[in-house]
Amino acid sequence: SNERIFDPVTAAALGITGHEQIVVMVHCGSRGFGHQVASDYLKVFEKSMRRYGITVKDQQLACAPFRSPEGQEYFSAMNCAANTAFANRQVITHQIREAFATVFGRSAEALGMELVYDVAHNIAKVERYAEGELVVHRKGATRAFGPGSPELPEIFRQTGQPVICGGSMETGSYLLVGTDQAVRDTFGSTMHGSGRTMSRAQAKRTVRGEQLQQQLKKRGILVKAVSMSGLAEEAGLAYKNISEVVESVDRAGITKKVAELRPIGNIKG
Repeated sequence: SNERIFDPVTAAALGITGHEQIVVMVHCGSRGFGHQVASDYLKVFEKSMRRYGITVKDQQLACAPFRSPEGQEYFSAMNCAANTAFANRQVITHQIREAFATVFGRSAEALGMELVYDVAHNIAKVERYAEGELVVHRKGATRAFGPGSPELPEIFRQTGQPVICGGSMETGSYLLVGTDQAVRDTFGSTMHGSGRTMSRAQAKRTVRGEQLQQQLKKRGILVKAVSMSGLAEEAGLAYKNISEVVESVDRAGITKKVAELRPIGNIKG
């Protein structure tokens, strides 16, 4: 639900209207399909790098020239995975709307359940900058184009590109918008989440799921988990403080804060 609104005008333009409003965030991609695409093309690139005289220190950075046959094949396959992810989120959104309609006895349209924004963030995009046409790879980052950008649909050219920034299950999440400065300074890119301070394996070694469950209960957060080790992976201490990270990109001018969202329910799986 809405916790704080920093920019009422932009928030209203994006459909965020008040503190009693319920907002649903969906975070998922193409799952196994996208992973398979990456695994298959890492093998293809490992072989082709020798032909193109490319060396890398880590085989997970295997690559090919963008305009090569292998590069174009991968770019098409990656876009197929992105389309699968969009369809995946669309199906989940439909199921959420159906669930709300069932519980409240009114249609999703009557409840005003409109989409704010949907974006693919772990992806390579062909974009034009002062330096020329570039392939911009974003991983754990997301696009943040400013107002008036020709890359944006008309509806977002007044506000700047919406930036959805998810926190951990213990913290809030944020809605931001991109800026012209982001285009100049970071190739139109900003944070997508707070980022981890430790790996999943390290989190499991640091905290026990049962212990975390009890700590959360004392704070009024009730957790039902099939796997206690899976719960430990998502411990708040495994993530940076999202408010501090959001504040830093806001001060840097590459995104502007619009609203802070407080979790009232979280489903992972």
